[in-house]
Order: sequence, then C-alpha cells, then structure tokens
Amino acid sequence: MSAHSDHESAFEPHHAHSHHGDAAGHGSFKSYMTGFILSVILTAIPFWLVMGGVLDSKLLTAVIVMGIGVVQIVVHVIYFLHMNARSEGGWTLMALIFTIVIVGIALAGSLWVMHHLNTNMMPMTHEMMKNMP
Repeated sequence: MSAHSDHESAFEPHHAHSHHGDAAGHGSFKSYMTGFILSVILTAIPFWLVMGGVLDSKLLTAVIVMGIGVVQIVVHVIYFLHMNARSEGGWTLMALIFTIVIVGIALAGSLWVMHHLNTNMMPMTHEMMKNMP
C-alpha cells in the first residue's frame, strides 16, 4: 500500500498550501487594497492634525491620534494579518488579546513612571544650568 490515498497520485500533493488548521481565508486583492487605503487615510489624518495645528488643545490632539492609532492596529490585524476568532482554532485571537494586555501594562507603567519622574523632579534655574559641565 502506498503512502498516498487512493484519490491522490504521487504528483498531486494533498494540500499544496496547507497551513495546519488555518480556517481563515487569505486576502483578495480588493481586501488588501481596502486595508491599504484605510491605512493611508488613518495615517494622513493624524499627520494633518499635528502638522496643521488644527485643534487648540494638545491633549485632545494626542487623544485623537492615539485613538486613530488603535483603529489602525485593528485595520492591520483584520486586513493584513487575517486574524479572527476562527483562524487557528481561536489561538491567534487569544495570543493577540494576551499581547494587547502585556503591551497595555507596559505602556501604562511607562507613562506612570515618566509622569511621576516629571512631577518629582527638582526644577532647574538658569544659574544651575550654567554651572553644569
């Protein structure tokens, strides 16, 4: 008995493009172009907000830029990485959630440390800066 099933010949592989449980389809040209156009728009808007000084509040501008950044991450995950709840039996989604939690903890901790360092730094006067080596 051969290693191949009755319906396969030696020249026709069983699954030429098998990805071991990959239930998600690969993107079409249309979906890649949609993702690309959305990515360009989601990059141009924050650039315009910052470089054009559109909003008077720097805090509001920063919040909008970060929000658009989160939307852009979602666009990349959906259109370019093809992650959804079905691919790899849900494990890629679990890995993504775990990664988001770890990155969130690292960013929040970094911002917290930088804020407290800035708050607790001793203010420097011009005299002190002149005497520095």
